Amino acid sequence: MASRLCLCLLLAGAAAATSPGRLVPYDLLYADGVRAYFARDWARAAELLQRALHSYAGLRAALRACRAACRREAAFLGGPPGAGLWEAALFGPVLQRADCLQHCLGRRLGAAPSAHRASRTIRRDFERREPYNYLQVAFFQLKKLDQAVSAAHTFFVANPQHLQMREDIEKYRRMSGVRSDNFRDLEATPHWEAYEAGVQHYDADEYLQAVARLEESLTEALSALEECRALCEGPWEDEDNEEEEEMQPGLYEAIAAHYIQVLKCRQQCVLEIATKPGRISATEDFIPSHLDLLQFAYDQVGNQALAAECAASYLLFYPTDEPMLEKMNQYLTELGEDTAITARESIQHYVQRSLMEKKLIYYAVEHLGGTFNDPDLWTPDELIPENLKEKHREDQEKQKQETLDVEERDKRGPLPFEDIAVTMDSHQMNGTQRVVFDRVLTESECKDLLRLTKAAGEAGDGYRARRSPHTPHERFEGLTVLRAMQLAQNGDVDWRDAKLLLQASEKSRKIIESYFTPGKKLHFSFTHLVCRTAVDEEQEGRMDLSHPVHADNCLLDPEGQECWKEPPAYVYRDYSGILYLNDDFQGGGLFFTEMDTVTVTAEVHPKCGRLVAFSSGKENPHGVWAVSRGRRCAIALWYTHSQEHAEQERVKAEELIEQRAVEQDQTDREERQGADGSGRSSSETPVPSSETRAKSERGRRGLGSFSKGRLHIQELKPEASEFPRHLHTPEPRNWSEKEKVRNCNSME
Repeated sequence: MASRLCLCLLLAGAAAATSPGRLVPYDLLYADGVRAYFARDWARAAELLQRALHSYAGLRAALRACRAACRREAAFLGGPPGAGLWEAALFGPVLQRADCLQHCLGRRLGAAPSAHRASRTIRRDFERREPYNYLQVAFFQLKKLDQAVSAAHTFFVANPQHLQMREDIEKYRRMSGVRSDNFRDLEATPHWEAYEAGVQHYDADEYLQAVARLEESLTEALSALEECRALCEGPWEDEDNEEEEEMQPGLYEAIAAHYIQVLKCRQQCVLEIATKPGRISATEDFIPSHLDLLQFAYDQVGNQALAAECAASYLLFYPTDEPMLEKMNQYLTELGEDTAITARESIQHYVQRSLMEKKLIYYAVEHLGGTFNDPDLWTPDELIPENLKEKHREDQEKQKQETLDVEERDKRGPLPFEDIAVTMDSHQMNGTQRVVFDRVLTESECKDLLRLTKAAGEAGDGYRARRSPHTPHERFEGLTVLRAMQLAQNGDVDWRDAKLLLQASEKSRKIIESYFTPGKKLHFSFTHLVCRTAVDEEQEGRMDLSHPVHADNCLLDPEGQECWKEPPAYVYRDYSGILYLNDDFQGGGLFFTEMDTVTVTAEVHPKCGRLVAFSSGKENPHGVWAVSRGRRCAIALWYTHSQEHAEQERVKAEELIEQRAVEQDQTDREERQGADGSGRSSSETPVPSSETRAKSERGRRGLGSFSKGRLHIQELKPEASEFPRHLHTPEPRNWSEKEKVRNCNSME
């Protein structure tokens, strides 16, 4: 029976695939395309992925067309009258609309519409243009560079923070045979192209050209809005799929819930059209801003009638806007008091419809529960129910108070040292518990610490005896505070430089403690003076990072969007810091990402005396860009609230400092007592210079014997199968990746 059923399905599928006019469901084509991709059947993968994109576009076009046609053919107004026939009056047109949609979509799709209902995961992939990510690799393998570049660029436009695709795009640019016009967005939205061109003309005082492009943008934007709204009338999406049967809503509750879901979707469409591909945030007041720009541009070209029309349209959104009201009075004076100035009909319809939908949504939120994130700044205050309005006021007051607290804190100057500046805070860095301070060290102090790195680096002490723990393209040198004191004690480095390492790290601890946890003691967990030097012969074709993205106190799991706080992670670490010593190198900047490890949220560029600090948990995944030239040096710092996990090497280092101070005092006293006989002042004690001692001791102790150990990386050619690499390739989770966290001590 099972085999017969499979055979029937195969025959039906084969027949349907060859039926004229049939649109094969895009999720099936996409699944087959991805399977072909992993089977390295590049030609079939390219064909199926292109067909999937075509099917996806065709389905959306059919939905838009049929819903628009059925609004005309099966209108809700004009139903049969009579109080006793209210159900027929209400649901009769609903049933007719449903029948119209079924027949229309059946004709256009060639199959039941239910066959095209893909999962949320698949829909999200298409919204994020993920098929183009697979497609560019398939085209590359087929030696179709122009199509590979277009597919890669299309994906990159919507995912500009995708690290691997950024590298792939740069690689494409350097390839022979690739033209600049190959870099085109295959999913470009007309209204954004027109809008940006219009704003550029506007900023350049080219108002005639600005008017033309802004009018085009407004028309296209309103058209895109209607298409988006039509797609909102899809199936009910229950966020709680595990709801028990007895908890399912009744007829009217279900109708209301689905209808409000559709209304909320329609309201959010304005954010969709106002968000440029690749951006997270929408352009505020996208539709009103068109009208504001147009009224000024029309006024500048001498067309006061159209300027007045745009001003009247803008006032539908903000009826009390004083500058625009003044402009309206000016236009009335210029055109004549008896001139009738009316808003555009399309804008009137847009505002009236939006207000009607908002009123229904707010009623549902107030009486049936739920939430609503109103996408518009212009929503009238009187439309919001009083109980919701109060909560809105409380949120605004809380935000104002937080702003006042920050301003007051800045006025108090909570930092324990003068001249230190907060360059970027969490808000500016698009995250939480992040901050950048400047002027923590002077140029002279940076030079002294760099002198220490050169002496100590030449003397040895790479991290756990590994020359390149993170990448073969860089040489790594590390120095702990205890090792620095031991080298000073042996005369290999200057005592003052070693002591400065302790002082600079302690100064950083006080700053971070004062800023993040005032009144709560932070202990050192680990202190590491780190230098990374680019290996000149191994930078060609380099694709890796200086340090991969990670979190400091948990094991990052990008696929599961989780960070596991368990060994071997340093779970006791609470805050991290990096104190930079120089900027005379290329690359090497710190960057923060979201949990996916590819979406960059902030970057910090090194410079002398700059301290970046952040909490060590999953809220701050971070990595380091490749050092492509020169030598990058910094003090990496980790802190903990747990005294039992305090850095023991630091205690020993401080003991050596105290011992040194005692010995120096004793020497000074002896020299003062014997000054009459020796004729030498205490300041002239004959101590060998650190440079001389270092040279004489180095050969005896065998320090500094770094070998080049080159690993030659050939430049990747277009035919190399490793390029472009595809970061979203699903792989079985390999928990041996946890071991990577063992290198975190030396990360920055």
